Amino acid sequence: MTRRRKGASDSCFYYKWLDKALCDLQAARLLLTYGGDHYNIAFHCQQAIEKALKGYLLFRTGRHFDGHNLTYLCRQAIQLDSKAFSEYLDESAALNDLYIETRYPTDLPFEIDELEVRRYLDMAERMFAAIRQQLYEGGRPHEIVQRR
Repeated sequence: MTRRRKGASDSCFYYKWLDKALCDLQAARLLLTYGGDHYNIAFHCQQAIEKALKGYLLFRTGRHFDGHNLTYLCRQAIQLDSKAFSEYLDESAALNDLYIETRYPTDLPFEIDELEVRRYLDMAERMFAAIRQQLYEGGRPHEIVQRR
């Protein structure tokens, strides 16, 4: 895969980001249902919102935002629509912590119990639903308009 040069216009297929986000949510639900590892479930929650926010930002700006910081991505979304995203800033910060800590050994103890992982999944599902509502009309993606 080649990287686009900085400042180039990115693909307008924002809904593919939402499809990938939904796959992460489905994986989290399945893992939780069948007693999967709490760290993996939490990581899928973080990934779902990262991808959903990137899809929203791509839709609104026509460009891809690099990085994995959900707080940064949520703040970018707030700049575009504060009414729709301001309430999710705290959730984005909570889910943001799951990117590294769930995948790598850490110096400080990091434990996630079932109650916490259910809370993370609930956060991710609510945020995903809100983002999806911004991007879909009547269950279908908005028409893609090529930006020049």
